[in-house]
Amino acid sequence: WQIVAPVLRNATRQPGQVPRRAILNAIFYVLRTGCQWRFLPVSYPNWKTVYSCFRRWSLNGTWDQVVDALRVQVRYEQGRKALPTAAVIDTQSVKTTEKGGDAATMEPRKSKGASESNCAT
Repeated sequence: WQIVAPVLRNATRQPGQVPRRAILNAIFYVLRTGCQWRFLPVSYPNWKTVYSCFRRWSLNGTWDQVVDALRVQVRYEQGRKALPTAAVIDTQSVKTTEKGGDAATMEPRKSKGASESNCAT
């Protein structure tokens, strides 16, 4: 909480609303368990409140700041630099065809007895 509190302090909030920490815990619950917003347990704030905060924070960049702050802290605890210095790009090493299955190895069939027609508009 100490890590993300300064980030969320700047997020807009109306007086008397649900505490940000409770909302953040509910968001983490959804992300960790994969449950749907509507099925948040009753021990968390109302799902509409949690979802609307998550959506607002995602759109205005607050959620990116939360994730960045947590990522930096995790890397620091692992004895790593705050930002990664290398990236891995996965490429496909086996050449494949554009079409899979039989379509890749069979010739296309030509219709028998039908004439070709071209249409220009």
